[in-house]
This record gives sequence, C-alpha cells and structure tokens, in this order.
Amino acid sequence: MSARPNEYGQPVGHPLPGWTARPAPARVTLEGRFCRVEPLDADRHADDLYAAYALAADGADWTYMTSGPFDGPADYRAHVTAETRADDPLQYAVVDPRTGRAVGTLALMRQDPSNGVVEVGSVTFSPLLKRTPLSTEAQFLLMSYAFDELGYRRYEWKCDSLNEPSRRAALRLGFTFEGIFRQAVVYKGRSRDTAWYSVVDTEWPQVGGALRQWLSPENFDGEGRQKRSLSAVRA
Repeated sequence: MSARPNEYGQPVGHPLPGWTARPAPARVTLEGRFCRVEPLDADRHADDLYAAYALAADGADWTYMTSGPFDGPADYRAHVTAETRADDPLQYAVVDPRTGRAVGTLALMRQDPSNGVVEVGSVTFSPLLKRTPLSTEAQFLLMSYAFDELGYRRYEWKCDSLNEPSRRAALRLGFTFEGIFRQAVVYKGRSRDTAWYSVVDTEWPQVGGALRQWLSPENFDGEGRQKRSLSAVRA
C-alpha cells in the first residue's frame, strides 16, 4: 500500500476524502451472454440444483463446503430454504439460459459496506457448470456488480488452504494471494487453515478487462471452444 507522511513524519495511508459507505449487495438479477445470476429461490431452483449436483460421480465436491452432501431432494430443499432467509451470505443461483435451469450457486458474504469490502463464497458449481464459460461469466458478473455498480474497494476470495482447485480458480480469475490464516476455522469436525485472496478497485480495470476480453464472442470458435486462455489474454 502506498503511504505518505503525516505531521509527525509517520507513514499513513492516502486519504479518501470523498469516501462514503457503500450500499449492501441486493437481490438483483445479472444478465450475461452465457448465464444469468439471480437470487436463489427454493421453489425455482432447489430441484434443478439437486439434479445437477447429483451428476457428480461422488460427494467430493462437498469436502471443502461447510454443508453437504445431502440425503435427498427434500434435505437439499430444506438447506436452500434456510440459506435464502439470510441477507449475509446473500445467495445467488447461476442459471443456464439455454435450459432455464439452475446449475450452481455462489454468494456475496462477510459484507462490510462501511469499508467497501465483500467476499465471494459458498461457490458450489455442478458438473454442468464447471470448466465452462458460464462459470467464468458468473464470477465476472458478481465482481462487476461489486466494483462497477456498488463501488466497493476490495473483493475477497477465501478457501481451505488444502483446496487446490479453489486456489487455482482464484489465481486464474485474477485474484492476488495474500497469505494463510492458520487454524482460522473449525468445520465438519476438522481444522482449517484459510487461504486469502483479493482484487482491489485499482486492479479491477485490468482484471475486469481481461475477463471481458476472454468472454467476448471473438474468443470462441463455432464449437464454443476458447481461442485463447484467460492467462494468455492477461499476459
């Protein structure tokens, strides 16, 4: 962080004279080219999501989640119903517009409007969503909402330090690794060291620009395959 001296010669952060608390995230619908992100709703989404998650070969996708796996559709619907009662985490469904069905969820959580900080978390992507343009666009839509519409200064990503797929995803999307918080969480009867990542507002033009370029129609061939990877676009 850049600094300047105060009247005592001590280094302090640069002032933010026009800063005001930002709005809290809302239950908005965000439309993209590949997907739609909309407020999670048990009646609209629970059955589709359970069916999408059931396509996985086993329960490994739930290892690093605080909940799941679930015993059946009713159990999962009860979970979604409870989740949607909260404003923080504020849960969103990712909908494939080609089918109209929800294929994953993610949330804006640990909301700190006073300081302009928010975390994306509870990222639960089904086999229908993983490693597709929809998954990247869903992340981009929420990031753009936080930075471009709400005016947040910091957007966080946290995960179990042993969750290598999540850590790779954070770096791919343009997050910066900040370190490990040791023994930060107890979940599912075990200890978790938490890896922290972030994007800040001064980085967002470059990070967001790379995501927009990767998601553009010109980056995909007639079969829907990427022409350049996101890392290549960023480079």
